[in-house]
Amino acid sequence: MCTNDKVKRAIEFATQKHKGQKRIGGNDYISHPIAVYEMVKKQGYDEDFQITALFHDLLEDTNATEEEILFYGSQNVLTAVKLLTKEKGYDMKNYIDGIKANPIAFAVKSADRLHNLQCALVTSTEFKRKYILETVDWYLDFSKEIKIAVKTLAESLDSPILELSFLYTPIESWKI
Repeated sequence: MCTNDKVKRAIEFATQKHKGQKRIGGNDYISHPIAVYEMVKKQGYDEDFQITALFHDLLEDTNATEEEILFYGSQNVLTAVKLLTKEKGYDMKNYIDGIKANPIAFAVKSADRLHNLQCALVTSTEFKRKYILETVDWYLDFSKEIKIAVKTLAESLDSPILELSFLYTPIESWKI
């Protein structure tokens, strides 16, 4: 089976599993995994990265099984998806450390967070503030693109987040 066929089957599987789910704003949920997939593909990552991007929310948000992820993906995909899945009562530091230790999970989480930051521009002020704070606490060092996106989101607020005043200065001056 050629790479395109395997990725095509993965897209069909993810679409089936996310059927009926919606994003904030009303778009079909599958638009998010597809956007994350397109980001990692554009960056030149291989099939395992691309399929992980498509599957990154399956264990957390659908009835997909590990066996199905293994069938449509690979052991590398399953390992990364499990690292990206927030289990009930998870410890955030352990979650982030696991992601940072796995190149596939790290690349996919970076694209996932970036896409969510871009989409958060249409959310409530309360959601934006919460998402900005979480991003600064845990994800700011993942990529320059995330820094730019969190700065853009912070600047979209009606009033600044005073405890994060550095967000309103040039990124090059950030001491992070």
